[in-house]
This record gives sequence, structure tokens and C-alpha cells, in this order.
Amino acid sequence: MNKYRAAFQAAFPLTLPICAAFLFLGLSYGFYICSKGFSPWYPFFTSALVFAGSMEFVLVTMLLGAFDPLYCFLMTLMVNSRHLFYGLSMLEKFKGLGWKKFYLIFGMCDESFAINCSTNPPPGVDKGWFMTFVTLLNQIYWVAGATLGGLLGSSLQINTKGLDFALTALFVAIFVSQWQSAEHHAPAVTGVAIPLACLLLLGPRSFIPPSMLLIISVFIFAYYKGVRQP
Repeated sequence: MNKYRAAFQAAFPLTLPICAAFLFLGLSYGFYICSKGFSPWYPFFTSALVFAGSMEFVLVTMLLGAFDPLYCFLMTLMVNSRHLFYGLSMLEKFKGLGWKKFYLIFGMCDESFAINCSTNPPPGVDKGWFMTFVTLLNQIYWVAGATLGGLLGSSLQINTKGLDFALTALFVAIFVSQWQSAEHHAPAVTGVAIPLACLLLLGPRSFIPPSMLLIISVFIFAYYKGVRQP
């Protein structure tokens, strides 16, 4: 039991800043999905089983639209494609962790990746359990926020008009933050220019999957071009 307690005590303080952010965003998600007429059980199960952050906001629109599994698959792959690179960089750290490796793969999010990738547990703390508690705590924060938001959103008489803008505001905030912290703005400009061109050429119903494919292709090409340069 001391092994688990030590790993938990090492992981918990590192996740506290994430707790505040996840509870707030989770509340927004819970309110948002319930404002669309879904049961308060939906934010609980989607946050626990999907656990894909911004993709869960997009999922609300998908659940309200026509059944199109191929579109859902491609959209999910594009929105969360960065996890492919996260996973590749964590192969060595996850090696030899047994069953914990499968949960760490499922529960990997940007915040858990940032901690587990850059932080070495204190001496004497089991690495596998440390990373597992980091991942589990972050998921608990998100599920708790989404569930609370769903319960409040379904029980309180709150005017939710305009709540749809929460997803737009989330992406705008992320974009501005990345723009301010990045030294080069070419990726951000690419991420805006390509979808805009696809929107004008293909229309609002079909532009997202081609946009994401083109963006990923451009970034992969730029990456390999940079690697090959002396």
C-alpha cells in the first residue's frame, strides 16, 4: 500500500492546476450538452468513455446530425491526430508497465502527456503507478466537472442561449495562447488559411475532413524537410 500512496502523493500536487481548468471546462461541456436536450447521463458517460476534450464538444453536433460513422471516424482522427505523435514519444516510458500501459494509452491527454513526459518521479516512487495516478486524477477532474455540469444544467432553470459559443471561445483561446507563445507563426497561419480555402471551395458541409488532411500533410512534409536539412 505504501507504494501506491507514495505514487499518489507525488502525482497529486502536479495535477492541481489541471484540476481547476478541467472542472471549469467540464462544467461548460456538461451545460452545453444538456442544453441540447441530452440526459445528464450523457456528459458522464462521454467524458468517462470518450475522454477526448475538445472532441467531446464536437461530438454533440455529431449526435444531433445524421448517422455517418465514416465522417465521425475521420473527424475524430483529425482532431486528435496529435496523439499519434504523443504515443510514439511515450513508447519507451510505457515499456514494461503491464496492464497499466493500456490505461495510460487510453487516458493520455495533453496535460497528462506534459507531466508524464517531462517529470521523473521522486526516488523510490514507482514510475508506472506515478504515471497512472497522473492520468487517473486528470480524468477524474474532467469527468467530475462534466457530470456536475450535466446535473446542474438539467436541474437549474438557466438560460443557455448562446452557450454554443463555448466551443468557439475554447478554440479561439487556445489559438491566441499558442500564437503568443510561439516564435514562428507559420503553423497557425497554415491552420487558418487551409480551412478557409476549403470552406470557399467545398462549402460548410464538407470542408473539415479535407482541411485536416491537408494540414497534417503540410506539417508532415515540413517536418521531414526540416529533418533532412543539414
